[in-house]
Amino acid sequence: MSHADTGQAAQTDWTRAPERGNALLLRLMVWLSLRLGRPVGRLLLYPICFYYVLFTARTRHASRTYLNRVLPRPAGFTDLFRHVFSFAATVHDRLYLLNDRFDLFDIRVYGSEHLPEQGGALLMGAHLGSFEVMRSLGRQRNLRVAMLMYEENARKVNAALAAINPHALTDIIPLGKMDSMLEALNRLETGHFVGMLADRTLGGDTLRNCQFFGHTAALPLGPFRMAAMLKHPLIFMTGLYLGGNRYEIHFDRLADFSAIPRGQREAAIRAAQDRYVELLEHYCRQAPYNWFNFFDFWHTNAPEQRL
Repeated sequence: MSHADTGQAAQTDWTRAPERGNALLLRLMVWLSLRLGRPVGRLLLYPICFYYVLFTARTRHASRTYLNRVLPRPAGFTDLFRHVFSFAATVHDRLYLLNDRFDLFDIRVYGSEHLPEQGGALLMGAHLGSFEVMRSLGRQRNLRVAMLMYEENARKVNAALAAINPHALTDIIPLGKMDSMLEALNRLETGHFVGMLADRTLGGDTLRNCQFFGHTAALPLGPFRMAAMLKHPLIFMTGLYLGGNRYEIHFDRLADFSAIPRGQREAAIRAAQDRYVELLEHYCRQAPYNWFNFFDFWHTNAPEQRL
């Protein structure tokens, strides 16, 4: 697997394409779903997803580009619909997970032996499946889980989810603030698991060209540098949606930055990102309709430059 590093710090397309969503419509769906139940709420997703695939050319193109690389055959309309529906289903399920309705779901956990019993580890995920399953599992099993995230693009969705459960947002550490790193370190030192996603950048980050499904994609180094600065174990995590009410949570060891000498840090960062990309590709192949980056992930490559 070959890589090229870059000092590029340009905004990419997904930063200029906020997540769609109308707050009033979302609140209506929340009200209907919670009162009529999950089966009825899921029925509403079918016409919404059909409309979205039919009339949103950008999403349709990005979905087809990805699916043509992960599937062993060319993607058809049914594949595009299934891809969008999987995303909508995981968003819909957040309504119930945030209300601790774990009884509605069959959640299997694999690789939990990689989690330190005392906590204090970083969980690195992607826009693959549902991270909400992990946060909800944490509440169910008395694991303290916080999430590092940029809230701006999803502020309307978060506002609607806050209306469902006002306590849900207390688990979020907002990125981009002066005290974000200090807050994350404090959580780690007090036994929390701190999660973050490492497959997008919002600009200002150093990008590195990685081979992903045989094509070059520019991925941010920032999350891995942050992990190295925090000096705690780093674990890959994904919550795959398998259809119906079934989820699988997977944990895999990525790196342990707690005792790496300063002179070896950059090599360790690159090695951790290499492993991250390998695992991301592995789980995309295992659950291909779970990749929720609905833009052309490969179209912007960073110019080669040494760190």
